[in-house]
Amino acid sequence: MHARDWFLVFIAIFIPPIAVWLKRGFFTKDLLINFLLFLLGFIPGLIHALYVISSHPYEENEAQYSHLASTDDNYGSLA
Repeated sequence: MHARDWFLVFIAIFIPPIAVWLKRGFFTKDLLINFLLFLLGFIPGLIHALYVISSHPYEENEAQYSHLASTDDNYGSLA
């Protein structure tokens, strides 16, 4: 697990819906399910939050940095 996921686990120990919101977004079914489980009890909300965090691990978006790995051979040439 990535350090960001461990931070979300730490947040989930105190307030599980906040961790799910940070992981999956605001208008998602995961947040709605977690909020309802949290209203039923802390433990079901915590278990669901840990499930969501572990089933969607953090992955860096490599496409975000694709412009840095240019394959243009004429880059920097004056000709």
